[in-house]
Amino acid sequence: MTTRRIYYGTGPGPITPDGSAVDHYATLTPGGEPELVHSAIGAGASILELGAGAGRVTHRLLELGHEVVAVDESPEMLAHIRGAETVCSPIQTLSLPRTFDLVLLMSFVVETADDDLRAAFLRTCRAHVADDGLVVLQRKPPEWYDTVEPTERVGEDGRVVRMTNIVRHEPDVLEATMEYTLGERRWTHTFVSRRLHDDRLRRELDAAGLTLDGFLDDDREWVRAVPR
Repeated sequence: MTTRRIYYGTGPGPITPDGSAVDHYATLTPGGEPELVHSAIGAGASILELGAGAGRVTHRLLELGHEVVAVDESPEMLAHIRGAETVCSPIQTLSLPRTFDLVLLMSFVVETADDDLRAAFLRTCRAHVADDGLVVLQRKPPEWYDTVEPTERVGEDGRVVRMTNIVRHEPDVLEATMEYTLGERRWTHTFVSRRLHDDRLRRELDAAGLTLDGFLDDDREWVRAVPR
């Protein structure tokens, strides 16, 4: 299977270039991610949030006392963000004239099946993190790829989230469709992702000038990396 980037989204309202439904993301609230990031860097740190979306995590990071620059390639997403500087740009071509205490790349973006694109993401992280700073990445734990099955869960707000149509193209490449239903609204998002074993992740970080520095959680989902 080719490792090209494959995303596809449908639903009411605008859809971003990576297949994300703006109206869906605008309704989401954080689930502890900002506090986890905050604990890794401390109060008052400057944060570059790559792929910030509609500000689900951005707004809470601001409340925790951080200066945040929020980057997304969708102007419709960024229009929902308040209180932070916003930059409309693809992650892979971002070039800002400053560095940050922490660069954040979450939402499993680093697991794109496009190897060249992932390398570009990591280079952007290295280019924008201070020499004594920290990069935080979110990936699925490698074991997840062996056990994932179709699922359905209902959130406290009544939102139904389903994962369906799971296809394993090869041991480390998985395709699936996410379906979100909230009241009368329904969005779908099909993605292809590549498993990042610790050894592979370490090599790819090294190629970008970064060093794997451990994890923020016991599941190894939240990755710490520092400039080499």
